[in-house]
Amino acid sequence: MIVVMLTAPWNIILTVLFAFTGLYCAVRLFTHRPRGKSGWGAGFDSTVIHVTHAVMSVAMIAMCWVMVFPDALNWAQIILFSALALALVPGLWRAPLVSRRVDLAGHIWLGAAMVWMIAAMPLLMAGMGGSMAGMGGSMDDGMGGSMAGMGEAQGDAMMMAMSTPAWVDAVNAVFVAGSLALTLWWLYRAVTIRGQRLHELCHSLMAVGMAAMLVLMNA
Repeated sequence: MIVVMLTAPWNIILTVLFAFTGLYCAVRLFTHRPRGKSGWGAGFDSTVIHVTHAVMSVAMIAMCWVMVFPDALNWAQIILFSALALALVPGLWRAPLVSRRVDLAGHIWLGAAMVWMIAAMPLLMAGMGGSMAGMGGSMDDGMGGSMAGMGEAQGDAMMMAMSTPAWVDAVNAVFVAGSLALTLWWLYRAVTIRGQRLHELCHSLMAVGMAAMLVLMNA
């Protein structure tokens, strides 16, 4: 069964946003090459970042429109984004500048947030209010029909069983706050660094898109 996940205008807005980040990172992946052996480490990190954001953008666009995916695909994404995030960890010690370390830590954070989103999606979408706000009206009728024959006590019990656990809300809020902080960091970088403004803006949009997706799932 395929269920539409986000309603307009959020599915359209986020699709446009992630289409931009995905296209930019895909182009950057093939046009940005390290120079000499001394640039190998930074070049490797940049390649991992661009691959991560390109693939992440495609996955985000899919999640804007469809909620139900095969378990095998979800596990493949969890493994892929975990591996890409871990591949950036050595760069934290190689980077000569604090700002570069913050950048790398930010990309690791977004990778972890993506893993969290995929793994926790059933719990994030468990709340009746959040599910109905984020999905189309097709589930309203189905839920209404299934609840109609129940008594009030049974209905309340079912609502509690389907609600998002408090610890999931708390963890999700941490990832949202961290993603918003990264949005501001990369916006600051976009304003202050010449020649890299579009690059930093892309990262900022990726971060705010991540925060928006987590909020909408858990609304």
